[in-house]
Amino acid sequence: MKPNFIPLFLQSLSAGALLFSLSQPAQAADAAPTYPQLVVDDIKHVVIAPSRWEKQEWQNLGLATLAVAGTAAVVDRPWRDGMRRHSGTSTFIRDVERFGAEYSFGVLGGFYLAGAVWNNDKATTVAQDGLAASLIASGIVTPALKYATGRSRPRENAGIAHSRPFSGAASFPSGHTTQAFAVASVISAHYDETWVTYSSYGVAGLVGLARTYHDAHFASDILAGALIGTLVGQSIVAHNQQRRSGKVALIPDIAPDRLGVRLTGNF
Repeated sequence: MKPNFIPLFLQSLSAGALLFSLSQPAQAADAAPTYPQLVVDDIKHVVIAPSRWEKQEWQNLGLATLAVAGTAAVVDRPWRDGMRRHSGTSTFIRDVERFGAEYSFGVLGGFYLAGAVWNNDKATTVAQDGLAASLIASGIVTPALKYATGRSRPRENAGIAHSRPFSGAASFPSGHTTQAFAVASVISAHYDETWVTYSSYGVAGLVGLARTYHDAHFASDILAGALIGTLVGQSIVAHNQQRRSGKVALIPDIAPDRLGVRLTGNF
């Protein structure tokens, strides 16, 4: 991690310890859960989501599975061959790849700082939801799938279909891509501006491209990571918006001339 991103990374993590969201109306503010409790609720929301699915959701899952399988069968080999012909040591590709790792936490830290310094509730909420989506998509869902599938990475030259479940092989899905799309989907969901959506998802797409450029993943790994990150991010935003509706929150209020907490919410 580059040194200049360490403060932002720490800020994004400290947001989890400092942010408070109250689950009751203002008059019952003393019953407030902490931010970790909010994240636990988000985890439960994602984990038990299939129990709430109806026909359309199951159909969407089937279509997504077919898309990933079709990409693996048709695209993986020629895409990898093409990337190998053009691979190199591009500084741009190397740097953009980090938006699927440490730089993504720098982005969330930047939103948190903007929210704290300029009293921007939306920016603070982006940091809050983005960190939760990152923990769930990149810290739980994708690692579990990696361990269960055990797909070999392209650079191992074992073929596109080689997998050793529970062996530690970790090609499917792409963790960098999952993280990039989780953050991108949260940012996009909170802002109506088209350029924000294009920019967020554009950078996330470049992260996936960078992973294939470095022969770390197949195209189907990238597609699966993008789907996981996007769906988890969007689900977290929608769920937390419902929880925040008509409720209040205590968040840090940090500025050069003051230090305290700020009460915010819908009254």
